[in-house]
Amino acid sequence: MSDITILGGGRVGGGLATALTRAGHKVTVATRAPDAAADAIRTASIVINATPGAGSLERLTALRTELRGKILVDVTNATVDGPDGLPADLLYPGSSLAERLQEALPETHVVKTLNTMLHTVMTAPAALAQTPTAFLSGTDPEAKQVVRGLLLDLGWRQEWITDLGGIETARAVEAAILFVPHVIRSGGFAPFAISIAR
Repeated sequence: MSDITILGGGRVGGGLATALTRAGHKVTVATRAPDAAADAIRTASIVINATPGAGSLERLTALRTELRGKILVDVTNATVDGPDGLPADLLYPGSSLAERLQEALPETHVVKTLNTMLHTVMTAPAALAQTPTAFLSGTDPEAKQVVRGLLLDLGWRQEWITDLGGIETARAVEAAILFVPHVIRSGGFAPFAISIAR
């Protein structure tokens, strides 16, 4: 079991904290105060970024020293929101938040996952009527293997997890956020996930 620090205590961070604690991990949810976050990160081997995507790059870059050598699991999306509060465009078109994080934190192992679904599906994938897909993007194979283990602890099955390759593949899954407002407007705020059917 791992020592995990979750940055962000909202619906995403809180749900992950509850599920990972239930799975036997030691989980700390860090507040937005920089000093508190830095202290929590120092004792962790895995850090999960569940902070609002628009401010994640600046917030995590400030924690570069504490994040050195850690696995950083990025589950958020960096978007420009429309008047209705739903994503209207990407904050980093032609790139991705995960790529920007890896570039800014070269001594940290960034892995992108769980950002192509409503937050409730992250910890209850079997609740959907159809099989969901969790994608992995990251440069370090060992880090991705650790994150795969976390996904299994959250209820994902091996065959539901697709490793897309390097961190540059995160731009594809992050672009999937552009589906979300249309899915919500057409079907309501109900659990969903993007899935690869074979």
